[in-house]
Amino acid sequence: MHIDNSDLPDVLILTPPRFGDDRGWFCETWNGPRMAALGVKIDFVQDNHSMSVAVGTLRGLHYQSPPHAQDKLVRCTRGAIFDVAVDFRRGSPTFGQWTGVELTPENRKQLLVPKGFLHGFVTRAPDTEVQYKCSDVYAPDCDGAVRWDDPTIGIDWGLSGAPVLSGKDAIAPLFADVTSPFEWSAQ
Repeated sequence: MHIDNSDLPDVLILTPPRFGDDRGWFCETWNGPRMAALGVKIDFVQDNHSMSVAVGTLRGLHYQSPPHAQDKLVRCTRGAIFDVAVDFRRGSPTFGQWTGVELTPENRKQLLVPKGFLHGFVTRAPDTEVQYKCSDVYAPDCDGAVRWDDPTIGIDWGLSGAPVLSGKDAIAPLFADVTSPFEWSAQ
């Protein structure tokens, strides 16, 4: 597994190797013991799979608060996305800053979004499929969102028009109007 740092501490870009022959290829996208040996210790308990029909479908910015906060390992298995993480940890030196990476089946990149970060993505191709692992189960009472176009965050989504949004994402509060349930620790 090749691990790159993103622009934000703790947000990692993981690129697994592919092994191919005339039948196709094989790729191990996560191996808990191997990752723990590299210092990344996460127990994933839920896998999610989404499909977005239209280019410009934007999902986010989402978080799940404690006690059901989630680490996420995100990959695109069909199409293309621009995947984003925003530091949402009060007291963090990078609070409110974002990083983004293009995820495609071809580049094999995965974004590891730790607890305490907002997460969102926008599709760049039709019929895009995204799969992600979570370290806790979905808990509706802990579900939260921040507005995708908040000017204080200033994410450049690369949109050429209005995005396709869910009702929840269209009315999400601004960053300044949400008290983050996460606190940064210098460890």
